[in-house]
Amino acid sequence: MRVDRKIRGQRGSRVKSVRVVAGRLRLSAAALLVLSLAGCAALGGKPTPLDTFELSAPSVDVHAHSRRQILIAQPSALKALDSQNIVIRPSDQSIQFLKGAQWADRLPLIVQARLAETFQRSGSFAGVGKPGEGLAIDYQIIVEVRAFEVRVNGGEHAEVELFVRILNDRNGEVRASKNFTASAPVSGSGNAAYVGALDNAFGQAAKDIVRWTDSAI
Repeated sequence: MRVDRKIRGQRGSRVKSVRVVAGRLRLSAAALLVLSLAGCAALGGKPTPLDTFELSAPSVDVHAHSRRQILIAQPSALKALDSQNIVIRPSDQSIQFLKGAQWADRLPLIVQARLAETFQRSGSFAGVGKPGEGLAIDYQIIVEVRAFEVRVNGGEHAEVELFVRILNDRNGEVRASKNFTASAPVSGSGNAAYVGALDNAFGQAAKDIVRWTDSAI
C-alpha cells in the first residue's frame, strides 16, 4: 500500500514541505536545516549572547528644596521603543535595531528607574518613588518617550525626546507640561559607542527635567 501525503508548514515557517511516501521521509533543504539546528541545540550549542546595556542616572544640582513628594509613572512609548531593542534610524521614514545588542529591560522601565534616581540624587524633594512604593503623592511625573535613537544619516548622533507632564495627584489637574530634547555625538565605533551617545543624551534630558520640575512645583 502506497501512502503519499504532503504536509505544508505554516506561512513564514522555515519548513517548506515534508513528503511522506510509504513510510519514508523526503525532507526539503529548509527542513533539514531546522533539524540540524535542533540537533545542535540538543548537543549543547547556544546562540551568541547579546551585548546588554543600561542607562546611568546623572547627578544634578538644584538650589531649592521642596516638601512635595512625587511619583515617577511608567513612561509610555510606541511599540518600536517599548522593548529591549536599541533603535537605529537611517532615515526619517525607517528604523532598524542595533545588531547584537539589547537594553537590560524594556526601555520605558529603564527610563523610569533612572529618572527616579536622578530626582532622588537632586535632594530637592521630600520623597521620590514609583508606583507601589507607598508614598503619599503630591505630584506625578508623566513621561512619553517620543524618540530614543541613534541617527546615522548626516553624521552619527543620538537623539532623545521626552514629553513630560506634571500632574497634581490631589485633583488630577496638569500643573505644567514641556517637551525635552537632547542630542549627543557618537564617539568611536561599535555597540558601546552608540549606547554611550544615547546615555549622554538621556543624561542631559533627565537633568533638564529635574530642574524644570523643581521650578514648577
